[in-house]
Amino acid sequence: MTGNTRAWLLFMGWLATGACYVLTLLTVLTIGIYILPITVAATIALATRRDTRQGMPGLLSGASLPLFLLAYLNRHGPGTYCTTSASGGDSCTEGLLNPWVLLAVGLLVLSTGPALLLTIRRRSANSPAHTPSP
Repeated sequence: MTGNTRAWLLFMGWLATGACYVLTLLTVLTIGIYILPITVAATIALATRRDTRQGMPGLLSGASLPLFLLAYLNRHGPGTYCTTSASGGDSCTEGLLNPWVLLAVGLLVLSTGPALLLTIRRRSANSPAHTPSP
Protein backbone atom coordinates (compact mmCIF):
# COMPACT_ATOMS: atom_id res chain seq x y z
CA MET A 1 0.00 0.00 0.00
CA THR A 2 1.42 3.38 -0.96
CA GLY A 3 2.05 6.11 1.59
CA ASN A 4 -0.63 8.29 0.02
CA THR A 5 -3.28 5.57 0.21
CA ARG A 6 -2.30 4.78 3.80
CA ALA A 7 -2.56 8.44 4.83
CA TRP A 8 -6.05 8.75 3.33
CA LEU A 9 -7.20 5.47 4.93
CA LEU A 10 -5.96 6.71 8.30
CA PHE A 11 -7.72 10.02 7.61
CA MET A 12 -11.01 8.19 6.95
CA GLY A 13 -10.58 6.11 10.11
CA TRP A 14 -10.00 9.23 12.19
CA LEU A 15 -12.93 10.94 10.43
CA ALA A 16 -15.28 8.16 11.52
CA THR A 17 -13.84 8.26 15.02
CA GLY A 18 -14.27 12.04 15.23
CA ALA A 19 -17.87 11.76 14.06
CA CYS A 20 -18.52 9.15 16.77
CA TYR A 21 -17.02 11.40 19.46
CA VAL A 22 -19.27 14.30 18.45
CA LEU A 23 -22.27 11.98 18.21
CA THR A 24 -21.45 10.66 21.69
CA LEU A 25 -21.29 14.20 23.02
CA LEU A 26 -24.57 15.22 21.38
CA THR A 27 -26.42 12.12 22.61
CA VAL A 28 -24.78 11.70 26.01
CA LEU A 29 -28.15 11.49 27.77
CA THR A 30 -29.54 8.79 25.46
CA ILE A 31 -27.34 6.48 23.36
CA GLY A 32 -24.04 8.31 23.81
CA ILE A 33 -22.89 6.15 26.68
CA TYR A 34 -23.26 3.06 24.45
CA ILE A 35 -21.32 4.64 21.57
CA LEU A 36 -18.40 5.77 23.75
CA PRO A 37 -16.74 2.32 24.25
CA ILE A 38 -16.74 1.71 20.49
CA THR A 39 -15.23 5.13 19.90
CA VAL A 40 -12.52 4.60 22.52
CA ALA A 41 -11.69 1.19 21.01
CA ALA A 42 -11.40 2.79 17.55
CA THR A 43 -9.13 5.47 19.00
CA ILE A 44 -6.85 2.86 20.56
CA ALA A 45 -6.77 0.83 17.34
CA LEU A 46 -5.89 3.89 15.25
CA ALA A 47 -3.42 5.36 17.74
CA THR A 48 -1.31 2.19 17.71
CA ARG A 49 -0.78 2.32 13.94
CA ARG A 50 2.43 3.49 12.32
CA ASP A 51 2.34 7.08 10.96
CA THR A 52 -1.09 7.65 12.49
CA ARG A 53 -0.45 11.37 12.98
CA GLN A 54 -0.79 11.93 9.24
CA GLY A 55 -4.46 11.01 9.33
CA MET A 56 -5.39 12.84 12.54
CA PRO A 57 -6.89 15.86 10.73
CA GLY A 58 -9.75 13.44 10.03
CA LEU A 59 -10.85 13.97 13.65
CA LEU A 60 -11.61 17.58 12.77
CA SER A 61 -13.47 16.63 9.60
CA GLY A 62 -15.42 14.02 11.52
CA ALA A 63 -17.01 16.79 13.55
CA SER A 64 -18.77 17.96 10.38
CA LEU A 65 -20.87 14.81 9.90
CA PRO A 66 -23.23 15.46 12.85
CA LEU A 67 -23.55 19.06 11.61
CA PHE A 68 -24.80 17.73 8.27
CA LEU A 69 -27.30 15.55 10.13
CA LEU A 70 -28.53 18.56 12.10
CA ALA A 71 -28.82 20.59 8.89
CA TYR A 72 -30.95 17.83 7.37
CA LEU A 73 -33.17 17.52 10.44
CA ASN A 74 -33.72 21.30 10.43
CA ARG A 75 -34.27 21.50 6.66
CA HIS A 76 -37.68 23.17 7.10
CA GLY A 77 -36.29 25.86 9.43
CA PRO A 78 -35.72 28.37 10.73
CA GLY A 79 -38.75 28.80 12.94
CA THR A 80 -41.88 26.69 13.09
CA TYR A 81 -42.91 24.05 10.55
CA CYS A 82 -46.47 22.66 10.47
CA THR A 83 -47.93 19.71 8.56
CA THR A 84 -51.50 18.54 8.09
CA SER A 85 -52.30 14.85 8.01
CA ALA A 86 -55.00 13.20 5.89
CA SER A 87 -57.12 12.66 8.98
CA GLY A 88 -57.28 16.41 9.53
CA GLY A 89 -54.79 16.72 12.39
CA ASP A 90 -52.10 19.35 12.50
CA SER A 91 -48.58 18.80 13.75
CA CYS A 92 -46.08 21.61 14.34
CA THR A 93 -42.36 21.57 15.11
CA GLU A 94 -41.07 24.69 16.81
CA GLY A 95 -37.58 26.08 17.23
CA LEU A 96 -36.00 24.78 14.03
CA LEU A 97 -32.51 26.14 13.37
CA ASN A 98 -31.34 27.71 10.13
CA PRO A 99 -30.07 24.73 8.09
CA TRP A 100 -27.94 26.93 5.81
CA VAL A 101 -25.76 28.04 8.71
CA LEU A 102 -25.32 24.44 9.86
CA LEU A 103 -24.49 23.35 6.31
CA ALA A 104 -21.95 26.18 5.82
CA VAL A 105 -20.19 25.42 9.12
CA GLY A 106 -20.21 21.70 8.29
CA LEU A 107 -18.63 22.31 4.88
CA LEU A 108 -15.99 24.58 6.41
CA VAL A 109 -15.09 22.03 9.09
CA LEU A 110 -15.13 19.17 6.57
CA SER A 111 -12.78 20.94 4.15
CA THR A 112 -10.33 21.94 6.89
CA GLY A 113 -9.30 18.33 7.55
CA PRO A 114 -8.09 17.46 4.02
CA ALA A 115 -6.36 20.84 3.79
CA LEU A 116 -4.44 20.06 6.99
CA LEU A 117 -3.65 16.54 5.77
CA LEU A 118 -2.21 17.85 2.50
CA THR A 119 -0.21 20.51 4.37
CA ILE A 120 1.24 17.92 6.75
CA ARG A 121 2.14 15.60 3.86
CA ARG A 122 3.74 18.44 1.90
CA ARG A 123 5.81 19.52 4.92
CA SER A 124 6.94 15.97 5.69
CA ALA A 125 7.93 15.44 2.05
CA ASN A 126 10.03 18.64 2.10
CA SER A 127 11.69 17.95 5.46
CA PRO A 128 15.46 17.26 5.50
CA ALA A 129 14.85 13.69 6.68
CA HIS A 130 13.16 12.85 3.36
CA THR A 131 15.57 14.74 1.10
CA PRO A 132 17.85 12.37 -0.84
CA SER A 133 21.53 12.74 -0.02
CA PRO A 134 23.93 13.74 -2.85
